Amino acid sequence: MADTDARVASAIAHWAPRFTTNGVTVWDFQRITASVARWEDWCRAWSEVGAEHERLGRDALAQDRLLSAGQHLTQAAVYYHFGKFVFVEDLEQMRRAHERAVRCYRDALPHLRRPGRRVEIPFEGASLVGVLRLPEGEGPHPVVLMVPGLDSTKEELHSTEETFLDRGLATFSVDGPGQGEAEYDLPIRGDWTAPAEALFSALLEMPEVDSDRIAAWGVSLGGYYAPRIAAALGDRLKACVALAGPFNFGECWEGLPELTRKTFEVRSRARDEAQAREIALTLSLEKSASEITAPLLIVFGRQDRLIPWQHAERLRRAAGGEVELVMLENGNHGCANVAPWHRPYTADWLARKLGRA
Repeated sequence: MADTDARVASAIAHWAPRFTTNGVTVWDFQRITASVARWEDWCRAWSEVGAEHERLGRDALAQDRLLSAGQHLTQAAVYYHFGKFVFVEDLEQMRRAHERAVRCYRDALPHLRRPGRRVEIPFEGASLVGVLRLPEGEGPHPVVLMVPGLDSTKEELHSTEETFLDRGLATFSVDGPGQGEAEYDLPIRGDWTAPAEALFSALLEMPEVDSDRIAAWGVSLGGYYAPRIAAALGDRLKACVALAGPFNFGECWEGLPELTRKTFEVRSRARDEAQAREIALTLSLEKSASEITAPLLIVFGRQDRLIPWQHAERLRRAAGGEVELVMLENGNHGCANVAPWHRPYTADWLARKLGRA
């Protein structure tokens, strides 16, 4: 539409492949985005179509079509999530959409082909909430600790989890400080030592998990957090994947979309954009990258418009252990547009490092 809000146009331009790669049908994406001219209507439009998929799921549940129910509710959760992901325009509306995403995915978990269970980890007077899913076969299983980005949550990681589960790896997708269910109680932080220790301790308590075979994976800002986890855990972590993560987030500030800057401001509890940028500058691997001893796979897109590709090169040079860099020439931010060129390879790489290949 010629008079489409610049923020709507920005969301579509930066993230369209991400939506469809992570569970939104092409037709739904087209009809939702075609119906939204003002950013103020974004969350409502996505939530309305999310509700259509939720009704399919609730009807299937009532009829004991449980596999279908799990599939429909998982899809509904993704739609609600994309309604709220950077919608800090109206925090109450955003939170309502988020609560519906969490509820749909929670209700889907028992009915997935590889079921999941919700895990709540006490942390600094609040909770870090994760979802543990297990592959077929007898455990304990090697596990991939999965960390979303600034505007993503554990519910969005479902399709990526599948690639790891297919290779015999368990997944534990978690909302960290400033993310998902934790974003209302815990602000974004640069130092992930305490979250890393809390998550590692929680994994040690899970009998289904092999505590000697734990890896970390993160995307976007999670691609910064995962290396921080690796630096904090040292040789307790067996491998790490950083997908599209910044070396220093604050240095990217001027090139970030307005929606991303505002979302960071809200989730970091900054009083204004200037303070948000100062906080963003503390999200730096400058002092911790050399402490990464686990094998590290860096995946990056040279066409990334949010994080310059040179950040991947900086991490490659600074990391303290074995490093492999996969630079995808046509990849956008998060490389969702070229998923077949990195998701299977990443899963195979982790399976080898964790003894499943």
